[in-house]
Amino acid sequence: MASQGTGYDLSASTYSPDGRIFQIEYAAKAVENAGTVIAIRTKEGVVIAVEKLVQSKLLVPGSNRRIFNIDRHIGAASAGLIADGRHLAERARDEAVNYRDTYRHPTPLKALADRVGLYVQAYTLYSSVRPFGISTILAGIDDVRGPQIFMVEPSGVFWGYNGCAIGKGKQLAKTEIEKLDLGSLTLSQAVEEAAKIIYKVHDEAKDKEFELEMSWIGPETDGKHQLVPDELRKEAARKAKEALDDEMED
Repeated sequence: MASQGTGYDLSASTYSPDGRIFQIEYAAKAVENAGTVIAIRTKEGVVIAVEKLVQSKLLVPGSNRRIFNIDRHIGAASAGLIADGRHLAERARDEAVNYRDTYRHPTPLKALADRVGLYVQAYTLYSSVRPFGISTILAGIDDVRGPQIFMVEPSGVFWGYNGCAIGKGKQLAKTEIEKLDLGSLTLSQAVEEAAKIIYKVHDEAKDKEFELEMSWIGPETDGKHQLVPDELRKEAARKAKEALDDEMED
């Protein structure tokens, strides 16, 4: 990396001669080394799936979740430093509450993504703080725009997506999402497809065991963000393993 080690990477408020801020790039590397997170938008709603790497066999299953409820109609998932993800989820909840108190209406997802992006960007301006080592996916249903997905980067930039992937396996996951006909998928079908993608991008040779976390929002949940029921999640995981085994045999 050009200019590395010459002092330009010691502060988030210092530019290198070629106009880069290394602290933000380091934060992006923290995201790239984390478990994969994907979100798929269908005509009915949104499905979020997380490859939560298990660091120890002694951990209680289901602990340290990386999927968060932000508002009744909005959920979030992050890839990167878990503590940063929790902090940003709490900030997003505060923004959602403030919007309700001010306007007496649930916050639109784009407005929330904008506020969260501004908060993340503020941590790239001062030498006394560091950028967040996470990328965050915000997903929900809007009364006007319908199902939506936004992804907030460590720089504070946010983008709207039909399908999104962050983390270690994002490139392969994006390729698999692009193969899907998102406009014709039902929410239940999206759950199965999301599980298949997570299992496909997981590298058993290099990575630790993982837990599959999934949430959805749509008609099945009455427009509320909820975790996918265990029975449906386990069935989707079973089908994903079978599909992966069939591919390996071929």
